[in-house]
Amino acid sequence: MKYAIGLSGGVDSSVAAMLLRDAGHEVVGVTMKLWREGVYKGGDRDACFGSHEEEDIESARRLAERLGIEYRVFDCFDTYNREIIKYFRETYLAGKTPNPCVRCNAMLKFGLLPKLARESGLEFDRFATGHYARVVRAQNGRFAVARAADESKDQSYFLYRLSQEQLSAIDFPLGALTKREVREIARANGLAVADRRDSQDFYSGDQNELIGEQDREGDIVDLTGKVLGRHNGFWHYTIGQRKGLGIGGGVPYYVVDVNSCRNQVIVGHAQDTVKTELRVTDVVYSALAPEDAVRPTPCSVKVRSAGAPRGPATLEGDACTFPGGISGIARGQSAVFYGASGEILAGGIIA
Repeated sequence: MKYAIGLSGGVDSSVAAMLLRDAGHEVVGVTMKLWREGVYKGGDRDACFGSHEEEDIESARRLAERLGIEYRVFDCFDTYNREIIKYFRETYLAGKTPNPCVRCNAMLKFGLLPKLARESGLEFDRFATGHYARVVRAQNGRFAVARAADESKDQSYFLYRLSQEQLSAIDFPLGALTKREVREIARANGLAVADRRDSQDFYSGDQNELIGEQDREGDIVDLTGKVLGRHNGFWHYTIGQRKGLGIGGGVPYYVVDVNSCRNQVIVGHAQDTVKTELRVTDVVYSALAPEDAVRPTPCSVKVRSAGAPRGPATLEGDACTFPGGISGIARGQSAVFYGASGEILAGGIIA
């Protein structure tokens, strides 16, 4: 079998590539070059998008030499800037919370990257990455991403928008392994990245630079419209935020909404952040067939990348209900619906 594998320069993709090679497969490493000097400032944090990208590419290149596999780098900055950074900016300024990593995976990492690799003349049967997730086949024959064995590192939430065509030709070699096991494999094989710190951030610099909006004073109001304080722009705040509001005293306040038209940040108390229903748009169906989505489907739901799916819940059409309540639900974020075996049924953008 011939594989192309996305190499990031970190321990996960490095071990995934080595496992595929050691299993007897022909492997080629491919990397997206996303950064272009002089366009954004970046910063010092480890991130997917930042000014330290050349170090990551060099790390991936050394790994490829060590494994004896071909390696190619593809410049994807223009598409990334147009499809991810622009989306990130416009979503925040519309008063919503973006999911850049979800969008990037579907459009670039599992879309543009393998496309560019094939157009360059590389031939491969399947595409792989170092994500902690699994691909499964539902009883109805549909493909779905499923939660990884290491639930603390599970990345299935970020992959729910992958199409049936993409999923039919994807493998995740680390899906059955824990992060600890992956690092042990890397150490046992003398990989220099064995103890390298994980990249946690989307952008290495100040995200306000990507938004590109000048500070603009507005009101912080409660649910009755009473002015409690001032702020420098609604886009600086996220749903569920408690710290940094500058309106201390008494029962703590949390951000429950923002009004982009009025430049208002709306706050309430903890109980005001809890919802028992959400609706989604732009739905992608995985294990659940679209024609079956009109019927009530038991599930659990995940509304942010951190934490485990919450349930019991019921998905019916574009609505999901969860009687136990979930706090911090934000418009623009993704809601991902899971079946009993950890497979993704469907997912969409919270409306």
